[in-house]
Amino acid sequence: MATEIKVPVLGESVSEATVARWMKAVGDAVGLDEPLVELETDKVTLEVNSPAAGTLQEIVADVDATVGVDALLGVIAEGAAPAKKAEPAAKPAEAKAEAALAPAAKAEAPKPAPAAAAAPAAAGTHEVKTLSPAVRKLVEDNNLDPAKIKPTGKDGRLVKGDVLAAIEAGTAKASASAPAGAAPAAAGPLPPRADDPREERVKMTRLRQSIARRLKEAQNTAAMLTTFNEVDMGAVMGLRSEYKDAFEKKHGVKLGFMSFFVKACIAALKELPAVNAEIYGDELIYKNYYDIGVAVGTPQGLVVPVLRDADDLSFAGVEKGIGDLGRKARDGKLTMKDMTGGTFTITNGGVYGSLMSTPILNPPQSGILGMHKIQDRPMVVNGKVEVRPMMYLAMSYDHRIIDGREAVTFLVRVKDALEDPRRLLIDM
Repeated sequence: MATEIKVPVLGESVSEATVARWMKAVGDAVGLDEPLVELETDKVTLEVNSPAAGTLQEIVADVDATVGVDALLGVIAEGAAPAKKAEPAAKPAEAKAEAALAPAAKAEAPKPAPAAAAAPAAAGTHEVKTLSPAVRKLVEDNNLDPAKIKPTGKDGRLVKGDVLAAIEAGTAKASASAPAGAAPAAAGPLPPRADDPREERVKMTRLRQSIARRLKEAQNTAAMLTTFNEVDMGAVMGLRSEYKDAFEKKHGVKLGFMSFFVKACIAALKELPAVNAEIYGDELIYKNYYDIGVAVGTPQGLVVPVLRDADDLSFAGVEKGIGDLGRKARDGKLTMKDMTGGTFTITNGGVYGSLMSTPILNPPQSGILGMHKIQDRPMVVNGKVEVRPMMYLAMSYDHRIIDGREAVTFLVRVKDALEDPRRLLIDM
């Protein structure tokens, strides 16, 4: 009995994924729940485990194929791998026997080949619909006519190698009239770019494409504005210095800056609920919970895992939660649940040395706080010039829902809480 391998539910607002890699080849033995294939969505990378023990009989979705939820990835057959591997060996033997008994048939065999090769040309646009997602995308991206490409796959199908060979040969370009009504032409095709041996072309990952799309959508949709302030970090740094050893010894985690910022933001969000809200059609959704997104840089790109119910967590709970999410992000182990549903985001460009920036909103959220580098600067304190550890804060917000007064007040409340951390302890 065969068992189908299908794409699982990918998560909120995610309808498709790209096959990143297969961990098994056709004919390999697989165990129950053994990782088989890695899928890359626009938010996370996830593994699909084997739904049964047996042998990987067929791979339906090749690497780079785009697949939707519940799409067929492959097929697992019951039984051990050796039994399945022996079957293809019998086919050449049968072919040799047929060739020996019917040499005439062998001579005639090549005749149908031209018809098979001509089938795509006769089918025209019909063949485009039967292409695999990966092949179709390659054809459309390069403005090719599939009818001009000779197929070598099973049942006269085009495979990725056929298309790549056609691109290299330059023999399958679509006619001038063909792309006129095509989607790529409507989007405005890029002019040809000559290859340069000093350059390297790398296909954007689905995650990077998603980052680019979402950031541009945020700029196009929201009435985004940024307000700035600065905060004296001396009190927080002094508190950390005094208690960091005892804190780590008791809780098993270091006392960082993020717990202070998370707590300060939550106190400000409670006072100014519009900053914790979102626009949904013609409605405003005010959220009476505080799921704080924390931007994390990874080799694959920027991701924003969410710290759930952060208002219920202690300083140690916040530090542990952020540490766990950061490790999962760097190891590629984040789940869809980790990535969705945030109400407000904090991003720290200071870890990379940024002195000031304007963070972009993380839709559908209406506000994001940008932290920056702590730098000693001369400041006037009680009429005297002193060198103080200062940080610029940036608050980007959606002006459709948050007024300037609310945005500035929010940032002032965060500043006040950080400059006197005792406020956080007595809920002031």
